[in-house]
Amino acid sequence: MPAHILVVDDDAQQRSDMAEMVRSLGYHVTTAADGREALDRLASAPANAILTDLVMPRMDGMALLKELVSRGDRTPTVVLTGFGSIDQAISVVHDLKAFWFLEKPVLPGAMATLLERAIQQNQLLKETERLHSQLSFAGILGDLVGDSPCMKEIFSLIRQVAPTTASVLISGESGTGKELVARAIHTLSSRSGGPFVAVNCAALPESLMESELFGHEKGAFTGAVERRAGCFEQAQNGTLLLDEIGDMPIGTQAKLLRVIEESKVRRLGGSTDIPIAVRVLAATNRSPEQAVQNKLLREDLYYRLNVFNISLPPLRDRKQDIPSIATAMIRDLNRKHSCRVTHLSPEVLAWFADRSWPGNVRELRNMVERAVIMASEGEVQLRHLPGAVQAPPQAAVAAAAATPAPVPEDVLQVPVGMTMADVEQAYVRLTLKHTRNNKKRAAEFLGLCLRTLHNKLQSYEAGKVRGVAVGDSKVE
Repeated sequence: MPAHILVVDDDAQQRSDMAEMVRSLGYHVTTAADGREALDRLASAPANAILTDLVMPRMDGMALLKELVSRGDRTPTVVLTGFGSIDQAISVVHDLKAFWFLEKPVLPGAMATLLERAIQQNQLLKETERLHSQLSFAGILGDLVGDSPCMKEIFSLIRQVAPTTASVLISGESGTGKELVARAIHTLSSRSGGPFVAVNCAALPESLMESELFGHEKGAFTGAVERRAGCFEQAQNGTLLLDEIGDMPIGTQAKLLRVIEESKVRRLGGSTDIPIAVRVLAATNRSPEQAVQNKLLREDLYYRLNVFNISLPPLRDRKQDIPSIATAMIRDLNRKHSCRVTHLSPEVLAWFADRSWPGNVRELRNMVERAVIMASEGEVQLRHLPGAVQAPPQAAVAAAAATPAPVPEDVLQVPVGMTMADVEQAYVRLTLKHTRNNKKRAAEFLGLCLRTLHNKLQSYEAGKVRGVAVGDSKVE
């Protein structure tokens, strides 16, 4: 489709002649009799370039340019000037950022050259703005990178919902980047100047949940030695992320719903309501609909939070994104650790593509970070990955089938006769050993919330399940 040129001149004959000349150069042309009419034309059909006279009734060329500048419209504008007004035209080019000027009568050759250059500049400006937008967006999203169709849809949803005030429910497996999405929504919203507060509902003991969310007055309960503002007050004029909302006690969910609907909160032990202006986002690593069916999430709260839903895909469903994700991570990790790693070897990329990634993007980042530190510079090779993963998974399986090998420390042996309870305890403890007793990481590996893991460990310590073999030792 030919480029669109808008010709603006109050003289009907000159306007017609100019339009005919521009059409003869192969452009699509619309016309306007003054600046006001030109703005109306632009509102319905943006132009690739504008040709405008300076002296016109109602709104002249100067006023038109000023209005375009105030609107942030960077359409290249060529000023048409008669004899004696060249100085004024040069001033317009300098002060009002017009593209250039043409002296009447206009020669076709000069018109052709100037329009071609103006349109090229317009294309370059748009491409620069597009790239700047992409880079800015990528900076906001951190590790949430990808060109797969599902990720393009996620990015589009973030851009759509961020400028609104709607509540958003973000779902996805652990490690898929739910908090990154929440932070991006906050950063791209009108509340970006306010605080972003994230609270992990799964990590809070039930006895402290309401105090953490709503705050408390001094003496409200044993240990409340001073007044404390809750998360809603801390997020005033900003955004509050309720992570793992499905792990919040049902009773607390009812109080949360009332706070969201009434936009006011009362501290524990308090007697006055405090107005709040907070955008609430929620996240969960389980199916929200299933959580409602299982009575883990109140149906009314679900509908209040699920005004807009963003469901993040697991990494195994978008493996084509792994090379670009890893490249972005390497850039960030080089700065963090003062390394000079350039890329991943084809063998490493093949191994990554063959892996199921139960820990998703978080697991990938941990592996890439370790590899960047080990390689320090140049290419990351298989030898820079943890010892257990240096061979591609399928090759490792084939080698194990051909030659029996000693059982590694991080592999669980399950002899016949072991009960499922024994197997579970052994696997939980082996995972804790693998994470060096980091319970949060262990919970992520196991697909459990932190509270559930704590409960299981307490039951083991209470002696409900004892004497389970892990490798060559016993768990007592």
